[in-house]
Amino acid sequence: MNLTLRVWRQKNNHDAGKLETYKAENISPEMSFLEMLDVVNENLAHTGVDPIAFDHDCREGICGMCSLFINGRPHGPETGTTTCQLHMRKFKDGDTITIEPWRAQPFPVHKDLSVDRSAFDRIIQAGGYVSVNTGGVPDANAIPIPKSIADKAFDAATCIACGACVAACKNASAMLFVSAKVSQLAMLPQGKVERKTRVENMLAQMDKEGFGACTNIGSCAAECPVGISLENIAMLNREFIAAKATSDNV
Repeated sequence: MNLTLRVWRQKNNHDAGKLETYKAENISPEMSFLEMLDVVNENLAHTGVDPIAFDHDCREGICGMCSLFINGRPHGPETGTTTCQLHMRKFKDGDTITIEPWRAQPFPVHKDLSVDRSAFDRIIQAGGYVSVNTGGVPDANAIPIPKSIADKAFDAATCIACGACVAACKNASAMLFVSAKVSQLAMLPQGKVERKTRVENMLAQMDKEGFGACTNIGSCAAECPVGISLENIAMLNREFIAAKATSDNV
């Protein structure tokens, strides 16, 4: 396969940045998208051009680092797939592919396609800790939890914090991410003690970071690579209203 890449190049957060055009030649359809970029970077390095900076780690769809905006969609054209799991057979020979970083003020660009997502870390830190002693591995089934609740909590916990929801949202809202992190603990006995302060603090930090408001369009859930449900946002709203009704923080 021979492809034309339009890649966002930006030296740092203070640089204006622009799209530059590169050729990706002799690309195997069986390569992953990141492997294709590796080949392009090797060729750029051989010609003395600074390689394209992009985030990656596990390359197994687990860590969420592979955050690329490909042809106008977070993680590319395939639903329920991270960039590292996207294969070049999803494209056609001769295609032009536009690759950009996440577009959100709380995610400033480090360089090229790499962005700073530490805002998510600060939201998690604002949620605090679970004070309940959860015991060791043998104690995992000691607290009875209905299977339906356990399944919903597990589904929420699968959020990999990649930021695709923010990139897909016209308001750059982080509500789907925050709702997943709040819901997974709010549904379990171990998370009940800090239940009220957790939702208040995490939403306050989300606003402080500059994420936008949720307008329930649903693009976040549609582009989420692990299928986090909008039901979590509904639960987050209920948790927040209940917390504020008895809160000392007014």
